[in-house]
Amino acid sequence: MRCPYCSSADTKVTDSRDTDDGASIRRRRQCLSCGRRFTTYETVEQAPLRVIKKDGTREVFNRNKLRSGLIRACEKRNITSEQIENIVDVVERKVRSDLGQEVSTEMIGNIVMEELRKLDQVAYVRFASVYREFKDIGSFMSELEALMKSSKAKSADSDTAKTKKTEDNNDTK
Repeated sequence: MRCPYCSSADTKVTDSRDTDDGASIRRRRQCLSCGRRFTTYETVEQAPLRVIKKDGTREVFNRNKLRSGLIRACEKRNITSEQIENIVDVVERKVRSDLGQEVSTEMIGNIVMEELRKLDQVAYVRFASVYREFKDIGSFMSELEALMKSSKAKSADSDTAKTKKTEDNNDTK
């Protein structure tokens, strides 16, 4: 490692620590020529992930492109930048761990929609309308009906669980 101050290659590591997220190692170094200290970070080099688009072309996976699509879907919703960044992290982690070096846009879109459905239904519908390229109001309504049906099923499951818990509490008294 070359010193950023004097360009000497004669440096030593004085301290090593994992970063908070555990994704890299922070190293404090000291130049043996000029005596100044500096910090370096060591991370795992990942193979480039390529995305297969609908038309069959391939391009390198771009976190910024994914993030900008999410930002548009979440516009004027009560969703923080941190939540958007978490979705980007989840998507990248899933496509890197579950698949090889290539992933389809369909797979990425499905993961994004799964995460948005958990977070915000309006953002989910916005993203789905662009991603699924609804051709008419009928296909849009079908998606809304499916979302409403799953939402009602979750609500019913939640109500059943609350009722069961109340009954269990009453039985123990």
